Amino acid sequence: MSLSTTPYAVVVEDDPLIIMETTYILKDAGFRVHECFDGDEAVKRLAEHCESTVLLFSDVDMPGTMNGFALARHVAQHWPHIEIVIASGHISPAEGDMPDKATFIPKPFNQRIVHEHLSRTLPDDKKPGPLKKAV
Repeated sequence: MSLSTTPYAVVVEDDPLIIMETTYILKDAGFRVHECFDGDEAVKRLAEHCESTVLLFSDVDMPGTMNGFALARHVAQHWPHIEIVIASGHISPAEGDMPDKATFIPKPFNQRIVHEHLSRTLPDDKKPGPLKKAV
């Protein structure tokens, strides 16, 4: 897959160490990554890059005007082609917190957990090469 066709993931996380680790995991899975530290920044980034973005990977609890659940609902409404993964170590989603197409990963997670989750949940046409080979 050439760089110009390599899909983007947007990672939203306010903890610098976790965003670095998540970015590494997603790059290893074959994505190019945009990093955002809150939902407001993510909405701006997605508005600019929605055509090339196939994945939102967001924490729940973060600063700004929306948490990860609100961000997931916003993305599902405005960019329905973007797949959504929400992660948290403190909050589990309740009924109605996430859009139907969103999936959840509890923290702490590692590379194997994320790669297996994405291999299982992403449609084939949205998987970068390394995830297609992982299944």
